[in-house]
Amino acid sequence: MVNELTRPAVQQFIREHEQDDVRELVLKTREVEGVPSSIIANQIACRRKAREKLPLWYNTEGIVYPPTINLEQASSEITAQFKYDVLAKKIHPPFTLQAGTAVDLTGGFGVDSFFLSTLFNQFHYVESNAELFEIARHNHRQLGNKNITHHCTTAEEFLQTFPDTINVVYLDPSRRTSGNKKVVRLGDCLPDVTALLPALLEKSPLVLIKTSPLLDIQRGLNELSSVSDVFVVSVANECKEVLFFCRSGFSDEPVIHAVNLLSTDTDFTFSIREEKESAVEFSKPLTYLYEPNASLMKAGAFKCIASRFGLFKLHKNTHLYTSEKACEDFPGRIFRLNSVLGAEQIQKLFPSKRVNILCRNYPLSPDALKKKFNLRDGGTDYLIAATGPAKKYLMAAWRIK
Repeated sequence: MVNELTRPAVQQFIREHEQDDVRELVLKTREVEGVPSSIIANQIACRRKAREKLPLWYNTEGIVYPPTINLEQASSEITAQFKYDVLAKKIHPPFTLQAGTAVDLTGGFGVDSFFLSTLFNQFHYVESNAELFEIARHNHRQLGNKNITHHCTTAEEFLQTFPDTINVVYLDPSRRTSGNKKVVRLGDCLPDVTALLPALLEKSPLVLIKTSPLLDIQRGLNELSSVSDVFVVSVANECKEVLFFCRSGFSDEPVIHAVNLLSTDTDFTFSIREEKESAVEFSKPLTYLYEPNASLMKAGAFKCIASRFGLFKLHKNTHLYTSEKACEDFPGRIFRLNSVLGAEQIQKLFPSKRVNILCRNYPLSPDALKKKFNLRDGGTDYLIAATGPAKKYLMAAWRIK
């Protein structure tokens, strides 16, 4: 199908009809230039998604897209570039990379393979799905790559037959079963990286594993060995993936990095030991309120973030922080408190009835508060509902970061 989709007339139709309703296209048209309209519709839908997620692919002539689910599972360019940066910084000395060999054992659509391949002299893409294999191989050529060797086989078969030394292994195990059911345990993914990891670390000194943002980090650490670093990666405050960086023979405590790309937040690095040993004090709401970014929340830096920045926490289970003086470099949102409200004051303080509602450890959800006080989303004001050290608070605030 790659050959059919890359014919000039088909490519032109896809570009010219990029904004069309793909459902109408399928209903009204049986085929386009001999290609079933359902396949054309998928290409159009995926091309629209690629415009923001994969601008290099979007702006390159002759790109072929996979089924929608495979595009959704693929890394974005910005997260693929981040993995490149991780390897470039973590492997010393850097010049040895250009002489090295790396493998992506779960190549998929090939986004990570493309970016990581630029670090190495030789790069091997491995994918057992013949359709994805053909698409990725074609696209890599369209993108101008010349050092990726493509293998249509399983990760296990490749490892058994590949004779050379591997400097870095990368893999992103599939988080769906044969019945297309999502799983979150690493042991339930394909391939089973928990069973494969010992063999990987014998074959290569470095293994980078991409996992779901839903994966519990402590469970991941329990399932994996030799983890030296964990990267919790968000893009514009939306958690996208968790990366486990494994070094052969490493047995110390891993370092956890909370990263928020496309934001002004600085990376926050800590250890589980630091989090356990950090002391935190509690306070009623003061002049400034702080909400950690998505990566910090996922990473579980609930006490050490307060200790590191000299902040008070509202409550043990309320992940909001407060201070009298502004802490401008806090990695997350910062609010200035206007007033603590009684229920009878809300209608007066928000006469337009438009407000952004934030609930943390509070018995009512934002939707329930909107219904209770007849409010709507919008505007620049915030209503923050949270449990404090002694009582529950409704607070009017505005965002300063």
